[in-house]
Amino acid sequence: MPHTPNEITADLIRRLLLDQHPDLADLPLRLGARGWDNQMWRLGDDLAVRVPWATESAGDMLRKERTWLPTLPAGLSLAIPVPQRLGEPSERFPHPWLVTTWVPGTPADLAPVTRAASSARSLAAFLTALHRPAPASAPTGRDDRGGPLALHAEQFTEGLATATDLGLIPDPDAVRTLWEDAVTAPPWTGPALWIHGDLHPANVLTADGALCGVIDFGELCAGDPACDLAAAWNLLPDGAAELFHQAYEPAADPATVRRARGWALIRALGGIFVGEAGRHNRPGGKATWGPPAQAALRRLVSTARDTSAAPPLNWPAPSA
Repeated sequence: MPHTPNEITADLIRRLLLDQHPDLADLPLRLGARGWDNQMWRLGDDLAVRVPWATESAGDMLRKERTWLPTLPAGLSLAIPVPQRLGEPSERFPHPWLVTTWVPGTPADLAPVTRAASSARSLAAFLTALHRPAPASAPTGRDDRGGPLALHAEQFTEGLATATDLGLIPDPDAVRTLWEDAVTAPPWTGPALWIHGDLHPANVLTADGALCGVIDFGELCAGDPACDLAAAWNLLPDGAAELFHQAYEPAADPATVRRARGWALIRALGGIFVGEAGRHNRPGGKATWGPPAQAALRRLVSTARDTSAAPPLNWPAPSA
């Protein structure tokens, strides 16, 4: 993906606030994180400023959050950012930007989930509350997120081949078998449900080893809940996926679980590529994405095969 950063500084953000929201301009300001699409700056104790910095779609995604986050179902069990102010494009900065509430915690690519049972239950409760029928006007998924898994088949197959050639996949045949099972599962026939659409470790927060928040709703859309149920393998430690599925309501049918594994494979493969780019200091790379992605892929393969009839995989051990 193209990654062409804009130069974002504290001085720029301060001037943007002075121009459009001067009552916030004197609050303490410090860099919080550089995400894939946006930078996040902490503003005072309770607010954050999210500013597009590296992708063309970032501004539209912030507008989507401003419009739709306030309409989500009530009762979400994990903290989420609440939009407060919108900054409009100007001569000083040609993109929209957003002021939200600050969600405390540490991204899970830096501080992985270790409290498996409580996190499995809290993630299941969060998605149970979120996965409600979306209105007809709700946004559809960018890049076919939440749509038929088969739309991603060619891209996944090419990505797996590339990762295999780079020596990043210890057992590509096992991954390929798991993907074929997922992509041939019956499609979702229920109503389009609200889904987060981007539940990877950098978009959830932890505290003391437990999930405590979900951030970055730029991919929020209506579609197949399997896209989000992939998080059971992408976010939670070994053995926690079963606990998650026991707690999620209504219980996912076998076809949805199969599709969820496919979405988890897509997310893990993407994380492996971003992590590898980070290891080599390439634009857009984030080295911290690699270990949790490798752990998720190992977890998916090991839980989906008959381990009593097959030798163990020589997969890299997950990193703390």
